[in-house]
Amino acid sequence: MSNAEEQTGPAVTGSVAHRVPDLGALELLLAVARLGSLGGAARELGITQPAASSRIRSMERQLGVALVDRSPRGSRLTDAGALVTDWARRIVEAAEAFDVGAQALRDRRDSRLRVAASMTIAEYLLPGWLLALRAQRPDTAVSLHAGNSAAVAERLLSDEADLGFVEGLSVPAGLDSAVIAHDRLIVVTAPGHAWARRRRSLAAEELASTPLILREKGSGTRQVLDAALGGLARPLIELSSTTAVKAAVVSGAGPAVLSELAVGEELAMRRLVSVPVEGVALARDLRAVWPTGHRPTGPARDLLSLTRG
Repeated sequence: MSNAEEQTGPAVTGSVAHRVPDLGALELLLAVARLGSLGGAARELGITQPAASSRIRSMERQLGVALVDRSPRGSRLTDAGALVTDWARRIVEAAEAFDVGAQALRDRRDSRLRVAASMTIAEYLLPGWLLALRAQRPDTAVSLHAGNSAAVAERLLSDEADLGFVEGLSVPAGLDSAVIAHDRLIVVTAPGHAWARRRRSLAAEELASTPLILREKGSGTRQVLDAALGGLARPLIELSSTTAVKAAVVSGAGPAVLSELAVGEELAMRRLVSVPVEGVALARDLRAVWPTGHRPTGPARDLLSLTRG
């Protein structure tokens, strides 16, 4: 051993976390100092006396000094124990301040939820989910931005939304996802349209060659339809919302392909007619999405759970 080592002891190495007792041990030492009893400290902290004794011994081995003198009359701090207790009090107070600050951050996070959703999900599914969330979290303020799937991805990636919902065929780059529901697109026309009186299913070729009232490019509905027809569908009109597309079809402007979720009321009231199609894959998954590696927490996590219920 060198002369320096003989004077100062072995060099201290490793993380400070391995050299400093954990918070539980420090809280136990403070309780012993306050109560003058290892058994009383154990009861206050909800542990057994043998467990408390073991923790004190372990802390003494870790620090290399005796901290507590035990006798039939109780437990008394040694001089070293009194000094360590003063240090421990400051560490515990700092940890309590840390905990208060972390809770404030959680409260601020939980006080709002920013949701971005593609149009079909925003109009026909999210209202019910948000009502259920309000029952769970009445103090959380929710804002909803409705747009196409591309716009949802942009908001998530620019930190303008906490959770998103899309309905396209694929997950936008930079996002993780979970399937929350399934949907089907159907061809609809006004009752007076020639297709409404067809007895045979519409062939894929005829659908592909017919100008349609379409959602804009970037929407999940448009992505699914273009993929199903093996290329770009022919636009008669391009509109930026499902409601606008439905209104145009009801007016007799032409046929459209829309989510089955979006046209239930119009079909029941005979304002629209469903036209059967063969040879076209129009099923799709509805997904919740969030930035890669950032799993939803707080209200976003709760909303995600509700969508699966």
